[in-house]
Amino acid sequence: MCGWRVLLPQPIEGEALKLLQGAGCLPVEAPDPSVEAVRPLLGDVEAVILRTGLKLTRELIEHAGKLCIIARTGGGLDNVDVKAATEQDIVVTSNVGVNTGSVVEHALALMLALAKHLFLMDRSVRGGDFSVRYQNLPRDLRGKTLGLMGFGRIGSALAEVCHGSFGMKILAHDPLLPSHLRECYASWVTFVDRKTLFQQSDVVSIHVPLSEQTRHCVGREELGWMKRDAILINTARGAVLDEEALVDALREGRIAGAGLDVFEEEPLSPDSPLLGLENVIVTPHCAALTRECVVRMAVEAAQCVVDLFQGRRPRNVANPQVLKTERWRHLREDI
Repeated sequence: MCGWRVLLPQPIEGEALKLLQGAGCLPVEAPDPSVEAVRPLLGDVEAVILRTGLKLTRELIEHAGKLCIIARTGGGLDNVDVKAATEQDIVVTSNVGVNTGSVVEHALALMLALAKHLFLMDRSVRGGDFSVRYQNLPRDLRGKTLGLMGFGRIGSALAEVCHGSFGMKILAHDPLLPSHLRECYASWVTFVDRKTLFQQSDVVSIHVPLSEQTRHCVGREELGWMKRDAILINTARGAVLDEEALVDALREGRIAGAGLDVFEEEPLSPDSPLLGLENVIVTPHCAALTRECVVRMAVEAAQCVVDLFQGRRPRNVANPQVLKTERWRHLREDI
């Protein structure tokens, strides 16, 4: 049997390529992840392994007449028109859970760097001001309150680390979390409304997916509820946070600081006002891009393609309704 042609709009790691080739698939690398470069290649491939550099819109999906699967190397699906794919009976998969540990570590690193004023301390020492130590600017996390917007895999894992290692009090707001899961955490997590979360937390960390319902769900009102010495962390998606409102809150000292790995527009513009603020730490949407995690994500996405090619149901299907169609009814569940 001839293998599937698998389009790679961006390169993937060697371990994932080896997996595809070992299964008889033929990787097709685009010269770059632009729409102009990818569109001519879509008509002749059965699979796409998609990173973050390209958005598969309805127009592109409808141009891909042979396409069977879109396999994301990350957990988010905001760069895939899942509805359009579903209408074409195309399976869409994501890497839910594969990047959890890496993102948790990054969020914790941002929290610690802000609480301990590491960047200010570093600049001061390099500038000859060793006496900055007497200002007692660093703060302890121990005993403080962590508020989590979203209590899925990443939010709950960060809660476990902060509660177990620092004795932090944990508040969470997640109206979509089933009641039986809330009960599992009831002994050490307090589930509260949005206003209480922002009013009582010393650190607020955002862990919700981007959707029309969550776009700018943290805005002027929510930031206005926060303590003046509180910090905000966002490792989810940039557009869940109103950046203009955040800049105003930081400039006016209405919150102490922010650690941002994601932005409304990426790459971050060189004239972004965020870059002129000393109480902000910015990183380039790299929380999941550790050496280890990028391999895990690429291999997982490649495995989804191989599973479908070999007649098995892949993991983490984002549109499971397509599996009931005539096209995919034959798939086995022995994965």
